[in-house]
Amino acid sequence: MSPTTQPREHERGHGHARGSTAYRRLLAALLCAGVATFAQLYSPQGVLPQIAADLGTSADRAALTVSAATLGLALAVVPWSFVGDRFGRLRAMVLAVASATVLGLVAAWAPTFEAVLALRLLEGVALGGVPALAMAYLNEEVDARAASIAAGWFVGGTTIGGLLGRVVATPVADASSWRVGMTTVSAMAAAAAVAFVVLAPRERRFVAVPVGSVLAQTRRVLVNLSDRALLGLYVSAFLLMGGFVAVYNYLGFRLTAEPYLLPGWAVGLIFLAYLAGTVSAPRAGELAARHGRYVVLVGCVLVMVAGLLLTLAGPLWLVLAGLLVLTAGFFGAHSVASGWAGARAVTARAQSTGLYNLAYYGGSSVLGWAGGLAFEATGWAGVVAFVVGAALVALAVQRVLVRPAG
Repeated sequence: MSPTTQPREHERGHGHARGSTAYRRLLAALLCAGVATFAQLYSPQGVLPQIAADLGTSADRAALTVSAATLGLALAVVPWSFVGDRFGRLRAMVLAVASATVLGLVAAWAPTFEAVLALRLLEGVALGGVPALAMAYLNEEVDARAASIAAGWFVGGTTIGGLLGRVVATPVADASSWRVGMTTVSAMAAAAAVAFVVLAPRERRFVAVPVGSVLAQTRRVLVNLSDRALLGLYVSAFLLMGGFVAVYNYLGFRLTAEPYLLPGWAVGLIFLAYLAGTVSAPRAGELAARHGRYVVLVGCVLVMVAGLLLTLAGPLWLVLAGLLVLTAGFFGAHSVASGWAGARAVTARAQSTGLYNLAYYGGSSVLGWAGGLAFEATGWAGVVAFVVGAALVALAVQRVLVRPAG
């Protein structure tokens, strides 16, 4: 063994320690990846009323511009995990972010509603590479003692991306059109993608999986589905994310109607509530490391329900306060559950993360759209009842399936 080989083997056996330069670069890179991904994924959400008016469609149909992308992402996360196993997590994420940015620019100028939906679906497929691989990349490259904290910071970074996509698109659309607003977000995402490529440390612990092993890995995915705790985490992700997206999809329609009659730019500002998630996600990771994941997960869901009920109040300031509490609770729960799904898997870890994201974004697509049926039928109270029901079912699932795992 040559003198230069030993340090490399030593490096390969240890993840980046918390506080090291490489650790900080990795978190900064994943933050940029989160901005590039989630800014594009949810940029239509703040301009749904404009899309509905411009394309002559209803609220629930306009919301399909969000659901199409999240459905594409949900369908793609597991295939992307196999791509990452074969060619490297980092290389696959770079490809995903770059192709999604191009598709996002094209989708904003598609001439018909159907074309917008088709391109948004493809954009979601491309975007799936980041959430599918980020946790696997992080768990491989970061010291195990810092993994749950690093996962919290990554989830916090995704909230910044989601926030920027909505906050940037809405005022630009108010001054011009929703197409210009979404184009502006895609340009911003392109800059974040470049920063991700520059900052991301090279992989030191990744070992490519041969094609034959990938096929064997596919069979081992069933092991994750047979794990009760993992199954409970996947179901919880579907229910909680679906309800959360439904709230943000239809709250804008409520606030632009009587008695609030807020202008589009003001509705865009409600997405500043995502900053509550930016704070709560890493904090939840720290609390989980100290007190246990299950206790913190349940606590975050209860916070989410409390905030949701507060949005039933009449005064605007109470509605917004409830949105802040709801958002903090949701991202705290997601931080804990997503990190747990990757850490608990004893085999096919990237695929476990992929299954979690399949459920997470599947919930966004299905329940995020279905909440519109409740809104059309009974207004905001129907949306609240719909989402509270989903959260209570998630709590029951966690009690039965997840709690025994601690």
